[in-house]
Amino acid sequence: MGYRYSNMLSEMKQSEIRELLKYASSDDVISFGGGMPNPQAFAIDDLKEIIDYLVENHGKDVFQYGSTAGIVTLRKEISKMLSETEKIKVSENNIIVTSGSQQGLYASAKVLCDPFDPVITEMPTYIGALSAYNANKVDIHGVEMDDDGIMTEKVEDEIRSLKSSGKPPKFIYVIPTFQNPSGRTMSLERRKHLLEISEENDIPIIEDNPYGELRYSGRRIPSIKSLDKNDSVVYMGTFSKIMTPGLRIGFIAGPQDFVDRINLLKQALDLATNTLSTYIAAEYLSRGIMKKQIPKSIDLYRRKRDIMLRALADHFPDDSEWTKPDGGMFLWARVNSRIDTTLMAKEAISRGVMYVSGSAFYPHMERRDEMRLNFTFPTDEKIEEGIKRLASLIREKTAHL
Repeated sequence: MGYRYSNMLSEMKQSEIRELLKYASSDDVISFGGGMPNPQAFAIDDLKEIIDYLVENHGKDVFQYGSTAGIVTLRKEISKMLSETEKIKVSENNIIVTSGSQQGLYASAKVLCDPFDPVITEMPTYIGALSAYNANKVDIHGVEMDDDGIMTEKVEDEIRSLKSSGKPPKFIYVIPTFQNPSGRTMSLERRKHLLEISEENDIPIIEDNPYGELRYSGRRIPSIKSLDKNDSVVYMGTFSKIMTPGLRIGFIAGPQDFVDRINLLKQALDLATNTLSTYIAAEYLSRGIMKKQIPKSIDLYRRKRDIMLRALADHFPDDSEWTKPDGGMFLWARVNSRIDTTLMAKEAISRGVMYVSGSAFYPHMERRDEMRLNFTFPTDEKIEEGIKRLASLIREKTAHL
């Protein structure tokens, strides 16, 4: 039988992270590759108690179909959480629960864009967003970052250029707090300027905030959504980093007409997010477990970040540089410009250490001398040893340039 496939996936490629994760479970390879929380951060006893309670007392509900938007109790808890943590005032009716934030990324592009419509992202940006947008055949325009986040003056330049070509961007996608992959945080001045740009040009912002609660140093900066007075910002969040990724719970908060369209599309995608998971998340929030657990995660991850930063300072070549994030799960390293980290990745695995090459986070693989390093998953000892192995390989490569 000869299958005649659609052209939809023609621009997509296998995720480098998905391909590399098969090595993460090997005891022989120290993984800085995946964006995985540390299992020590999972409140397993509390989750077991919640599951037992739900099965015993609400089994007829938790094993039934759920509403497409997500159960009301969870949406109310999310509304309360956003008010307390981000000063975002949003009704539960303006929130829709998604099957992880990845579904939100895909669905947002699907409802806002036709094929080949342009969008603006940070550069580099989250590989999952690139995958979701490529699946929708979106025309991705990356704008460079510095230590204060996306360069908003260059965003204005890109918008002018796209408008002059007759195709203004449909939205601007950013991860302003502890960005994936760079770990950078957008300054308050840039956030305000980006919001002004959005309103002046009538281009919505999609603000993705998976890591905002994982701050280890520095002062909290208001989310862009909390500054928004005109429904210019769609806010996305997830429980993967602050509860557990296995439950696959994310959410979108935005204007009613936008959320309604996501709801309509979601009916075609999965009818509803896993009902049991949504009940678990609602209980997790209502019992205050998240507030109790996050400080423990912060203590764990702060220590691991500091170990990695010290190891990089002790072992990486002098011509290397790296970010020093105030939170999140990643830092971003740049090596000698003549080293291709994409080509070096397999060599690194043969030396027993894994990273994700920087080119995977660029819309068109614009740079090839960078890498993303995850510090939350490995043990303390493996962080030190893994950086040593990686540094040794980089020095060898540099010596032969």
